[in-house]
Amino acid sequence: MRILVQKFGGTSLSSPQARTHVIEHIRRELARQYRLVVVVSAMGRRGEPYATDTLLDWSEQNGNGLPLREKDLLLCCGEIISAATLCSLLQHEGITATVLTGAQAGFITDNQFGNARILDVKPDRVRAELENVQVVIVTGFQGQTESGDFTTLGRGGSDTSATALGAALRAEMIDIYTDVNGILTADPRIVEDARPLSHMSYTEICNMAHQGAKVIHPRAVEIAMQSLIPVRVRSTFTDSEGTLVTQPDGFHDVQMGFVDRFVTGVAYVSNITQISVDCDRTEGLQLKVFKTMAENSISVDFINVTPSGVLYTVFDSDSEKAISALQGLNMKPRSLSGCAKVSVIGGGINGVPGIMAKIVEALSEYDIPILQSADSNTTIWVLVKKEDMVQALRALHSKFELHR
Repeated sequence: MRILVQKFGGTSLSSPQARTHVIEHIRRELARQYRLVVVVSAMGRRGEPYATDTLLDWSEQNGNGLPLREKDLLLCCGEIISAATLCSLLQHEGITATVLTGAQAGFITDNQFGNARILDVKPDRVRAELENVQVVIVTGFQGQTESGDFTTLGRGGSDTSATALGAALRAEMIDIYTDVNGILTADPRIVEDARPLSHMSYTEICNMAHQGAKVIHPRAVEIAMQSLIPVRVRSTFTDSEGTLVTQPDGFHDVQMGFVDRFVTGVAYVSNITQISVDCDRTEGLQLKVFKTMAENSISVDFINVTPSGVLYTVFDSDSEKAISALQGLNMKPRSLSGCAKVSVIGGGINGVPGIMAKIVEALSEYDIPILQSADSNTTIWVLVKKEDMVQALRALHSKFELHR
């Protein structure tokens, strides 16, 4: 049995016109002799009646007293409505279909309501249903605990549902449908000449997702990478093949070879505060700083530890809490709010001389100071002031000729 997993996000299902495109994508793949597992998100975005954020707003407007367990029960309704709607439309078109909740599809999670992690996927019922119908529709974003409570997987959870189910079913491919035509070299709202990429490695897209690109959730990519299942990121509203995400040796018939493309794209995360604490002969200062951040549930990033002190970033929303916690230990932190982390990402960066020189040159041409930098095998990060972020992204995109 040839199995293809398709995932459709909220904007792909939010209107009758959009749902018509979804049905055509399903019909096309059925004609190619696939059995389809279709993972769906809740329909639409905040303000539309069944969207996840709308349900959250409803809860807040009606007492704002739902415990996390009961809130997950409410949020699961969005995907169930979406799945039932699509099932009805497919049946009307003569395409046999059935609906399974995340729990019925075999998703077992821990009990971290609101942000549960998948422990196991047991897809036996999905396989059994595929023997009888052409399409099994699965509600994304949700599962259940071993004791039977409904859970949700947090932001991007439907992407994770799709890749986890694809891995469990050993699907040939996972298609992630969204409202953009694949993955672009930069955010097109900022960089006007950003262009779509025909192919990327798992590592490249995972880094882009972690560094702010919102096309696919990084956890979903990690699952696909572990299972070596190709992923295509495609537009619901065109027939374009979109972007193929796979191992570098899985690229076929592509004019631009993987090793020849040093830089794949640029991404950003804004609203960041830089914090620095100097050593004042206090023994174990570095440990105290990061232990204090952990105890206050503050996520840290961009970490530099030296004998003279520590330098790191937090989100602006956590900065006051972080500074207050450090001051409570009689430390004297310095902070700079309103920063942005700009990332240059590419599978060909590792071992190539001159990449950092180009970054510095590009930013220097616009008098953009670099507040901090770090690197890995596939990513170089620079911290800049938020007011310089847009120009920094455009300058780097141009310097590495990503528009070509």
